[in-house]
Amino acid sequence: MLARRLGVRYAAAIPASPYPMSATVPTFIVAIPARHGSTRLPGKPLLPIAGVPMIVHVARRARAAGATDVVVATDDARIAESLVDSGVRVALTRTEHASGSDRLAECARTLGWSDDAIIVNLQGDEPLAPASGIRAVAAALAESDAPMATLATPVGSVEELFDPNCVKLVRDAAGRALYFSRAPLPWPRDAFARDRGHLPPDVPFLRHIGIYAYRAGFLRRFAELPRTPLEQIESLEQLRALEHGFAIAVRIAPEPFPPGVDTAEDLSRVERLLAGTAQ
Repeated sequence: MLARRLGVRYAAAIPASPYPMSATVPTFIVAIPARHGSTRLPGKPLLPIAGVPMIVHVARRARAAGATDVVVATDDARIAESLVDSGVRVALTRTEHASGSDRLAECARTLGWSDDAIIVNLQGDEPLAPASGIRAVAAALAESDAPMATLATPVGSVEELFDPNCVKLVRDAAGRALYFSRAPLPWPRDAFARDRGHLPPDVPFLRHIGIYAYRAGFLRRFAELPRTPLEQIESLEQLRALEHGFAIAVRIAPEPFPPGVDTAEDLSRVERLLAGTAQ
């Protein structure tokens, strides 16, 4: 019965984008991986924010960015049920996927996306994702010959730099990723030998924002690549692409990208922000 109710229809609950697509932004699909199991916050996609499941807020952000299609890829019928009549397509996937990209690759095969289609992977716990950032990662892929693109933003504090939950990255002169790590990156040897309590000036510290764009053909290929040692050591799926020799284009986010929801405190913060009462 559930499968019959998950047809392709767009309802008023997810309005069309109020932002016209510019000539520099390509057409793109937003795919949102969402699983019910979460160590720190079980059932996270279904948790209500202002009375609406978080996954619906994320889908609204995707539509506001101008996506031609929004698909939630999930392994849980409860998440699928929450999106019935929301105007979002749902693809039911297997449970054993190691990463969101692997889950979306199954979705790409199931839905038959063309190899050239631009797919933006927007995490299901990003209810405040700015539309400009979603468009920017799609544009970064379209303007590069790299098969994958992502976003970054300057690191704001020394505490953030040393936080293993904040993923750092370094880029080459062409703006492509050299490496991602949970450790401080790069390491200013002389400056930190004197003082590790402050960020030294003129060091390009960058925090990775976990949003990706790829062509559907590469997404399918990525999921077939063997998992790599650095990917497993750092628990960072993007390292699989680098270790197999594939480039990742990195663009600086055009505006702040608020943190996603990982804890109950994060959920309360997002609730206040959406209610306009954050201090």
